[in-house]
Amino acid sequence: MAAKTEIRSDKLAVPNGHFAQATAIKAQGTLVFISGMTARNAEGGVTGVGDVSAQTHQVCQNLQAAVEAAGGTLDDIVRVDVYVRNMEDFQAIHAVRSQYFTGIAPASTMVEVSKFVNKDYLIEINAIAVLPEAD
Repeated sequence: MAAKTEIRSDKLAVPNGHFAQATAIKAQGTLVFISGMTARNAEGGVTGVGDVSAQTHQVCQNLQAAVEAAGGTLDDIVRVDVYVRNMEDFQAIHAVRSQYFTGIAPASTMVEVSKFVNKDYLIEINAIAVLPEAD
């Protein structure tokens, strides 16, 4: 894993969720751009219909599967963009995210949207990872 560091400024408020103000990484290696992951499971169904925590678990597992297929880990993810149907789910989503992103949290943006491609989706996350150069 490339050395990811958290950037903090005393001129900014402490994040109110599980994310970094900014992250830095020396860009040696492979950039991986992970498309928006939803609660769609390997069988093609939607996990956790009506349950944002269950959906967030599935989304994080999907992100993990994608980054691992590229040869990395969740720790290699430096940026996520999170789209949610209800911003009131912020705390529940971050409680789940903190179980998957256990090292330095990625930089993050979260926005509320009115629709997804499937009416049952409550959350979608895309990501950018930096994989270390092979030895």
